[in-house]
Amino acid sequence: MSALRESLLELIRRTSTELPEDVTKAIAKGKAQEPEGTTGAYAMEVISQNIDLAGQASQPLCQDTGSILFYVHGPAGMDQMAFTAETEAAVVTATEKGWLRQNSVDSLTGINTGNNLGPGAPSMHFVQWDKDEIDIRLMLKGGGCENVGAQYALPDGRVGAGRDLEGVRKCILDATLQAQGKGCGPGILGVCIGGDRATGYGHSKEQLLRKLDDRNPHPDLDALEQSVVAEANTLGIGPMGFGGNTTLLAVKIGALNRLPASFFVSVSYMCWAYRRQGILLDDQQAISRWLY
Repeated sequence: MSALRESLLELIRRTSTELPEDVTKAIAKGKAQEPEGTTGAYAMEVISQNIDLAGQASQPLCQDTGSILFYVHGPAGMDQMAFTAETEAAVVTATEKGWLRQNSVDSLTGINTGNNLGPGAPSMHFVQWDKDEIDIRLMLKGGGCENVGAQYALPDGRVGAGRDLEGVRKCILDATLQAQGKGCGPGILGVCIGGDRATGYGHSKEQLLRKLDDRNPHPDLDALEQSVVAEANTLGIGPMGFGGNTTLLAVKIGALNRLPASFFVSVSYMCWAYRRQGILLDDQQAISRWLY
């Protein structure tokens, strides 16, 4: 097995079975916010036990290991076809080992490929940069949370949202309210203001690659992120929709330019099993550093 494939395989294993420190800290904080003896406290305790058991046994945190999304930054001249082939081989091995569920279904026939390969699976996103090292981020996004994502075209009379940040706030809170914990809350929201329908959703998922405890460099977006989390946690939806004080763990917002005729707000919902991890590779394609 090549060094690259070994590195990718370990990235998949760790992403599937262990949550990064920023996520476990946020979950612990949410657990502390739920009054003892309540359903919300019980749900957060079960989530915490699930995290511990999965890490100890090196088993998936959730039965649905989700869509497999790779985000790769590499230098000029990197062979993307060869990299994709090694990634696909690692995905097959990880599926055989049980770190990934057999999760890729032909949309026309309903037949499961059995190895997580097929059109669009895994999803590969390559970006060239001016560094020599290779930065690989992996996100495993389950179907339950993917189902409760939402996209709004402003102005939206249903939620009273105009083409401004107040309108964006209303959209994010409406998406949270409509989800009602169905996305396995407490959730993390990635949001994109602008773009078109495709790039908006794409950029909203990229926001989920940020650390939960980072701060948005744009002051208006930073303020919006903090205020939406605080307001969402007063809605009473709580963990798994059982009621409580922890409906969202974080909101991460980005913006893309848009056409004058369009103003989209795209919301990607991530479940509490916030499975994303990243690595830097050295010149031998071994892991030199973990990024979360």
